[in-house]
Amino acid sequence: MSSEQVHTQFPTPRFGRFDAAMDDVEQAIGRSSEYLFSRQHPEGYWNGELESDAMLVADYIFLHTLLESGDRGRMERALRQMMRMQQADGSWNIYPGGPGNISQTVKCYSAAKMMGVAADDARLTKAREWALAHGGAVACNTFTKMYLCALGMYDYDAVPAVPPEIVLFPKWFYFNLYEISSWSRGILVPLSILYAKKPFKKLPPEQGIDELYVGGRANAKMHLRFDRKKLISWRNFFIITDRIAHWAEAVHLRPLRKLALKRAEQWMLDRFEMTDGLHAIYPAMLNAIIALRCLGYSEDDPQVIRARDEFEKLGIEQEPTEECAEPTFRMVPCMSPVWDTAQAITALGDAGLRRDDPRMLKAVDWMLAKEIRHKGDWAVKVKNTEPGGWSFEFNNEFYPDTDDTAQVLLALAKVDNPREHVQQGAIERAIDWEFAMQCSNGGWASFDKDNTKMIFQYIPFADHNAMLDPPTVDITGRMLEMLAAYGYTRADKRIERAIKFILKEQEPDGSWFGRWGVNYIYGTFLVLRGLDAIGFDHNEPQVQQAAEWIRMVQNGDGGWGESCASYDDPNTRGEGESTPSQTAWALMALLAAGDDRSDSVVRGARWLVEHQEADGSWDESTHVGGFKQAIITGTGFPKVYYLAYTLYRQYFPLMALTTYKRTMDRAADAGAGG
Repeated sequence: MSSEQVHTQFPTPRFGRFDAAMDDVEQAIGRSSEYLFSRQHPEGYWNGELESDAMLVADYIFLHTLLESGDRGRMERALRQMMRMQQADGSWNIYPGGPGNISQTVKCYSAAKMMGVAADDARLTKAREWALAHGGAVACNTFTKMYLCALGMYDYDAVPAVPPEIVLFPKWFYFNLYEISSWSRGILVPLSILYAKKPFKKLPPEQGIDELYVGGRANAKMHLRFDRKKLISWRNFFIITDRIAHWAEAVHLRPLRKLALKRAEQWMLDRFEMTDGLHAIYPAMLNAIIALRCLGYSEDDPQVIRARDEFEKLGIEQEPTEECAEPTFRMVPCMSPVWDTAQAITALGDAGLRRDDPRMLKAVDWMLAKEIRHKGDWAVKVKNTEPGGWSFEFNNEFYPDTDDTAQVLLALAKVDNPREHVQQGAIERAIDWEFAMQCSNGGWASFDKDNTKMIFQYIPFADHNAMLDPPTVDITGRMLEMLAAYGYTRADKRIERAIKFILKEQEPDGSWFGRWGVNYIYGTFLVLRGLDAIGFDHNEPQVQQAAEWIRMVQNGDGGWGESCASYDDPNTRGEGESTPSQTAWALMALLAAGDDRSDSVVRGARWLVEHQEADGSWDESTHVGGFKQAIITGTGFPKVYYLAYTLYRQYFPLMALTTYKRTMDRAADAGAGG
């Protein structure tokens, strides 16, 4: 019997029973499990590549051009990778198939010129035409402009001020450093050093970008306009503050500058310890290298060497392929071993792997060794709480996060560890820490508690759309699922507060916004999983409305997909090419809502089985611009930065098919009993 014939034998649901053979699903689960184990590192962990846009390689070229460092051959390979990602209209985007992005395009254009690509090159001609039609260099965000300033392509007095004095504000002060998101802290503290020191490297005229200024560079003044309709507003307050800061810079009225720089330097050096670079994320690490050099650290200083080494570890050399006959080089934004390992163990545990399988135990022991026992930035707001939890990366002691910690706890519940006392201690510490991190509105954010002062979005340099870390329903949904796994119920007032937060955040159409995954499918999946696990009634209207929304947005081929475009236009929520990860999320959402009868469920399971590769894997890519790129289903900063978790397409379909089989078996047993 051919595979096509087998795939047509999925049953039509009747009375909740699926009485045709489930062989296809079982075989798919087996193949997927073996494939996932084939990706396990000998040390026990999983770590899938995080694919991203062209920004990282453009910034890589910028860094080494500014500091006159780096390997020229690697920079050439980075340029090749960047130019491959250019769109037909000349622009660069922030996700495959998305519209051009002005900051991205200007950044890539300037990087190409730094590498010697001529302005009359056809590729740059198209990029220039697109950029000028979309506002030119002055339309870029602050981070892009700051980098351009360092290379003489923009003027420091025409960008929002990022004064290092912000590190001097006491922790009790309303506008202190710990009221902005942890990742913004990691990016902005070294950037403030760059702003204070104002590094400048003059490039040859042919490498400049004066041609990207609409009306000429002389017109590139500060573009911060007062809100004249509402004169007394936070926006106007911060614009006035910014102008005062610029005036102080111009007249050298900076009495606290020396102290601020010293404090910023020490803050940064402290957070180099016990971590894979500052915050273990690309932009913070890049800014830290520049900051060290601005502060006078030499190329051979141990701090600079270590910072560079950690940064370069994010690079991936790509040998020639059928699509690209020449080698290329790319960067990843960070590593994801704890996250991937916890998800993989959870999926394999759900698939029926023995609870004492040596491969599972090896992975669990690796995770336990990564438990964070050091107080980080979170402790500024969360007093008298013992540290316990996990970060996303290999080492990032200052920044454990609630989402990774919840997923690790879900994974730990899947094994019987001979080192039970060690594991139980870690579990108890982590759950206590998670409850301590619960926000006042009942939800959970990622790195901090009650990081919700919306006024910070009006700060002029806050145009990266990530100044805050508010509670989200996707993390809160996962938290409910985890707590249920450890015996917590709705009798606990903290659980009820979380449920109220989730229900309050539901959209009118029944869906939930996804902050950390694309997008409403992701948010709805995690909420419904959490509500189901904690015992929220499937018949409640909020659950049934959400399930109906999932069914409504199912694609004609039986799968589900959603584009990053839904962050810009919520009216497109649930619209996109079917993908393995998003189909898995939607299928699990329906099953969590108690749907074991609808045709949508069967068609979703069929889609996953039919799209599985022979080796047990799933492909989640598209051909854009003549070469294969991963479809984005992960979110960094909505509207600004997205990334593809390359293992999402493997462990989420496994979870979904396992959940499907378990649900169908249960429905069949109930039918037989009836």
